[in-house]
Amino acid sequence: MNKPKEVFFQGFIKENPIFRLVLGMCSSLAVSSTMIASLGMGISVIFVLVLSNIVISSLRKIIPDMVRIPAFITVIAGFVTIVQLLLKAYLLEINDMLGVYLPLIVVNCIILGRAEAFAAKNSVGYAALDGLGMGIGYTIALLSIAFIRELFGFGSLFGMQIIPEEYTILIFTLPTGGFLVLGFLMAVWNKLAALQGKPKAELNCHSCPVAGLCGEGFIRLQKAEEIDIKIDKNAGANTEKEAK
Repeated sequence: MNKPKEVFFQGFIKENPIFRLVLGMCSSLAVSSTMIASLGMGISVIFVLVLSNIVISSLRKIIPDMVRIPAFITVIAGFVTIVQLLLKAYLLEINDMLGVYLPLIVVNCIILGRAEAFAAKNSVGYAALDGLGMGIGYTIALLSIAFIRELFGFGSLFGMQIIPEEYTILIFTLPTGGFLVLGFLMAVWNKLAALQGKPKAELNCHSCPVAGLCGEGFIRLQKAEEIDIKIDKNAGANTEKEAK
């Protein structure tokens, strides 16, 4: 697979933001009870991801390293404001469904993670592809969760009644049901990744794309690097002894 395709498709299964990287979980569980809200959130995230990645990649050589995180947040906040104003003007119902989770896109780990891990280190074209692929992967994950929760919890899809209300299961409309559906789909996604020969997802600071943004993660990364350096030095010393 050539690099543009790999960059675009990696967000679908290999590095799916929700099911593989486990990022942005708060908003994901909060808005995934209905298909309409999930689609609205997904499209909003795609819009912000693509445009913020393009701008950050364009300015990556200009933004000083010391202020890169505030600069990233400022760029992201600008595009989130645009989304908010558009939804309030044309899709007020979806804006009300998303509520406080729409402005919280500004600090969503998926957006900041891609800005820090990819857009700030790659060309504009690849950054745009990465944002689009990750955004679509996020939307697919949200819709997958919402499909099960809305169908079995409310008996409807996109507001259209499919199953009579007396046959619905209340737990799917509650946060508990969201966690159950998330866990099931996460297992399915990891199985699909395993069938494709992808490595098992590692849920730790060393594998987290936004570890450098939090104090604890940064400290753990530093310790891991120190351990790696010690191991390399010991291996080098042993090699020299064997050579003698």
